[in-house]
Order: sequence, then C-alpha cells, then structure tokens
Amino acid sequence: MFIDRVKIRIQGGHGGNGVTAFRREKFVPRGGPSGGDGGRGGDVRFVADASLNTLLHLRYNPLHIAGRGMHGEGSNRSGKEGADAIVRVPVGTQVFDPRTSELLFDFEVDGQRWLAARGGRGGFGNAHFASSADRAPRYRRGGGEGDGFELQLELRL
Repeated sequence: MFIDRVKIRIQGGHGGNGVTAFRREKFVPRGGPSGGDGGRGGDVRFVADASLNTLLHLRYNPLHIAGRGMHGEGSNRSGKEGADAIVRVPVGTQVFDPRTSELLFDFEVDGQRWLAARGGRGGFGNAHFASSADRAPRYRRGGGEGDGFELQLELRL
C-alpha cells in the first residue's frame, strides 16, 4: 500500500521539576539548601531517510512523544534529560500546518534534519535560589511543558 499524505501529532517532552531539600549531616550545623534542578525534556526531530519511499509507517503510528526530564533530587543532584524522539521520513516529504496550509519544511536531501518541537525547560531547585539575603529558600520552580503540534506530511512525487 502506498501512502502519500498523513496527519500526525508530535509532543516535546516536559521538563522535570526542581526540588526543595536541605542538607542534614551530623557535624554540619545549618547545612543549607541542597535541592537539585530538573532535567530538560527531549526534542522531536525529523530526519530524511533515502531508504523509505512511503509514509505508511506513520499512518499507523500517528503520535510521537519525546521523553520527559526527570525531577531533581536532594544533595544537589540534577534530573536526567529526556530522550529525543526521531521521526524518519522519506526524501521529498513536505511538512504543512493543517490549520493554515503553510509549508513549514521541505526535505530535499538524504540525512537532512529538522527540529519540529522543543522540549520543556527543567525547573530550578531551592539551591539555585540561595543568596546572602535568603540562605534557606523554601521554594522551587516546576518544569516547563514541551511544544505540541499537529502536522500534515505530504510526499512529493
């Protein structure tokens, strides 16, 4: 079966939250904040592949979500970054916005890459907000959400 037009949904990974934590050791009085930052979410990237000649593999897999960033931990440990999602398309594929029919990108050569959706930023832990005026902050920042889009792919013949 030959498919030359398909609609897919992509979603960048969400960023991990920062954490509120404090150092607690026996001989360290007033240890201070030790909350780590969250990891950033993964991106969604399109890659042109000359070994493909149809969009059939995207017809039955219309949702592509990148990995989310892990939350921060105590002892100033940052969270792990989310994994990127790679969407392989044949050479000659055009990417359109389905609402406005605007051409967003055109894959013309093998190996061409395009960043379609960015992942969310990782949040800050309370160690990030420590200053001389506030040595023990009790707040943190949550992670940001990744970009999400609906795209229409057409294979130019």
